[in-house]
Amino acid sequence: MSCCSIIIPCRDEAGNLDFVVDEVVTVFSGRDYEIVLVDDGSTDGTADVARSIAVRHAAVPIVVLRHASPAGKGAALRTGLDAARGDIVCTMDGDGQNDPACLLRLVEALAAARPEIGLAAGQRVKRTDTPVKRLASRFANGLRARLLRDGTRDTACGLKAVRAGLFRRLPYFDNWHRFLPALARREGYEVIHIDVVDRARRHGKSKYGIWDRARAGALDLFGVWWLRRRRRVIPEVTRMQD
Repeated sequence: MSCCSIIIPCRDEAGNLDFVVDEVVTVFSGRDYEIVLVDDGSTDGTADVARSIAVRHAAVPIVVLRHASPAGKGAALRTGLDAARGDIVCTMDGDGQNDPACLLRLVEALAAARPEIGLAAGQRVKRTDTPVKRLASRFANGLRARLLRDGTRDTACGLKAVRAGLFRRLPYFDNWHRFLPALARREGYEVIHIDVVDRARRHGKSKYGIWDRARAGALDLFGVWWLRRRRRVIPEVTRMQD
């Protein structure tokens, strides 16, 4: 398996981060990987927990980064990507709802795939969110699928594995993580989808509200639609000499 970087953005997840990282370390034991923890301006001591985790798991490469104030999940993923050193870059949430065993399946599938596959995306089944959140997500996913035709049922799932070179070429905006399949296809890559388990949060609650995301997402959706329309030809490049 290729070396992978696991980016975990977290905001006020002091009660969840310990067991999340413990699970990752157990699941990825014996593999070549690193963990990049990005504290998005937490006020509950998440940064201190992250530092203690790095000390406790001294045998594992763990990078701890912190935003001085909250900048959003997309910004936290961008910060983590800048620090990542792996050939495959993975994303998972810091709230414990993502199962690292499912993330490993994504990594292994992408590592074994042909080069044209740029992204392995998780698709949640048996979701544990509130009915209102599930309804909002179903509406957003349906609208996105009709406009972008990205072939993805659940683009908001936090579990993804992306080839590092592709990830770094994607255009950045605050909510880019919600459109990774469409952006990967824009670069000429294919996407594979794998069903993953969605678990209940143990502690705390989500820090990113439904309606805040809906307002920003509408503008971003049409922005990505415009980006896709503005790239109609993807050149096939042949190296003529070294």
